[in-house]
Amino acid sequence: MNDTPGWASPGSAPSDGHEPGASRPAEPEQPAGQPVQDPQSPGTKWSQVQPPAGHWSAPAGQQSPGQSPPPPPPGPGWGTPPPAGPGGYGPPGGYGYGAPGHSAWGAGWGGPPPAAKPGVIPLRPLGVGEILDGAVSTMRTYWRTVLGITLSVAVVTEVLAVLLQGLALDTTGADALDDPSATLSEVTRALGDTMLNSTVIFLISMIGTVTATALLTTVTSRAVLGRPVTIGEAWRDARTQLPRLFGLIGLLILIGAVVVGVGITPGILVALGGNADSGAGLAAFGGLAAFVVVLWLMVRFSLASPALMLEKQGIRKAMGRSAKLVRGTWWRVFGIQLLAAIIANIVAALVVIPFSFIAAAANGGGVSGLMEGERGWTFLIISGIGSVIGSMITFPISAGVTVLLYIDQRIRREALDLELARAAGLQDHSTGPAGSTPRS
Repeated sequence: MNDTPGWASPGSAPSDGHEPGASRPAEPEQPAGQPVQDPQSPGTKWSQVQPPAGHWSAPAGQQSPGQSPPPPPPGPGWGTPPPAGPGGYGPPGGYGYGAPGHSAWGAGWGGPPPAAKPGVIPLRPLGVGEILDGAVSTMRTYWRTVLGITLSVAVVTEVLAVLLQGLALDTTGADALDDPSATLSEVTRALGDTMLNSTVIFLISMIGTVTATALLTTVTSRAVLGRPVTIGEAWRDARTQLPRLFGLIGLLILIGAVVVGVGITPGILVALGGNADSGAGLAAFGGLAAFVVVLWLMVRFSLASPALMLEKQGIRKAMGRSAKLVRGTWWRVFGIQLLAAIIANIVAALVVIPFSFIAAAANGGGVSGLMEGERGWTFLIISGIGSVIGSMITFPISAGVTVLLYIDQRIRREALDLELARAAGLQDHSTGPAGSTPRS
């Protein structure tokens, strides 16, 4: 008997009356005067109809005369065709090898079942178009919450920027940068003022971007499950992680600044040593190399923000999670984020640029006055309105694409779709075969 579970050799079932190890019953005695039959001989137990001898094949090397050789073993491939049905190859019923009037193998199968879609994306590995569509669908489906978050954050940040530019920041010294007769001290002071103004505006913008990203991350994660979320719920869920998120963004900026500093320092030292031309060339080369390194690092850690917010991780663990998820797919992550940034900024530019021209015309100096740095309160207010509208477009797209890209990478590497299906209350979710994964 075969020991394989669920399988027994023919004739060895317990119903045949013989248990393993049991003694066989005694053979009945032969009547006197009759020859004793050999138990191994066929006797009357063999069938009366036997196959013709020509159908038996002799052992290898002992082919009988006049007997046709056995067919060769099948070669590699798809195997022998099935029994022919009416009209050509294939069994009856029309499933064949493409003969006229018959469909090909698998024609009666409708393909893998569609993936469950409780929210804005199907629960399976996503394509580029599905990630972009999911971000836009989140804006469209939960527009009240998204509009409330982006409008509040954009208005607060733009009001602070306008007030600082109009009251505290000095922009008059920047004229020295365009004056060929300006002294070295004037140019140095103008550079310092310009860098200070740019840094302050950048920090205000970063605070608004980080806050909007944190709140929109919660909205997008709920939208994947098809669950609405209010502004208050998004704030309560995100506020505990906001300090860590600011720390993460600040650390990434510091890392980028250090890399750029290391790249251009040798050129600066050479220039200070008296060889200005060589120093400038070396600094340019070092800056280019530093830019490549910074770009690689920023993409590598680009999924740290949603990891920190959704997994409630610390800064270091969030960066490690991002590096793990991006590993092996750097170009794909970079391409999707670059495409999303291009689309968002093009749409925002279609709004911001007209407002800038309107603001320049209302300022009194026109475009020439704008180029000369004449920026009064009218210009700041009108251009600020355009920036608010532009931010309302860029914030949801950038945050939504980042979160959905993070979810997509976790689905591909960690089968997160199963967890999402359970969280959405879907009991019979299946991602289908691997071949259903979209190309992206």
